[in-house]
Amino acid sequence: MSDPQFVDPVVSQRKFDREVAEFRLHAEKYGRRGWYLVDARFPHALVILATAKTQPIAILVGVAFDYTNYDVAPPSVRLVHPLTREPYNLSDLPTQLLRMPAPTAGAVPLPPPGGGQPQPPGTPQAQILVAQPLMQAHDNDTPFLCVAGVREYHEHPAHTGDHWELHRTSGAGRLIRLVEIISKYGPETISGFDVQMIPKIRLHQGVPPE
Repeated sequence: MSDPQFVDPVVSQRKFDREVAEFRLHAEKYGRRGWYLVDARFPHALVILATAKTQPIAILVGVAFDYTNYDVAPPSVRLVHPLTREPYNLSDLPTQLLRMPAPTAGAVPLPPPGGGQPQPPGTPQAQILVAQPLMQAHDNDTPFLCVAGVREYHEHPAHTGDHWELHRTSGAGRLIRLVEIISKYGPETISGFDVQMIPKIRLHQGVPPE
């Protein structure tokens, strides 16, 4: 459900229509990447993302956008079932949009082989990097895209210092930019399928004992 519209709806719809028109202008190119804008009626849009690198191609996820009050407020972004359009629970997400963080300075070097003295300055250092999910949720909340430019991100108490106004003029809430992020860490990371054949044993039960 959308938030109440407090911005002049004519203004918000004009900006929404601009986002939709920009997507449709390059629809053929985006289609080759597995992006399909299947519905766009102010203030809502639905984009379906497919796995363009796989054979056969699979529809991975739907992305529901809500541009109510745009761009005084950022858009809402939810990953939804591509057919029913129901938002996923965290445990049901087809992808958590895993992102590998960039290496940071000050990594702890590996100990020298067999002990001995530490390696001299300038020696390449090793650091363990753990992929971080861009889809986050707390308690029983519906998972949200934890990226600046998304309504749920800026409304979350953990991000009170990162105001939407700091990103508003940078294009952070643009439709194509947000689809690009979801595609990069979701469908574009999938290059094939593993099929496991699991034997199923069916028991033929007689009369249950008393």
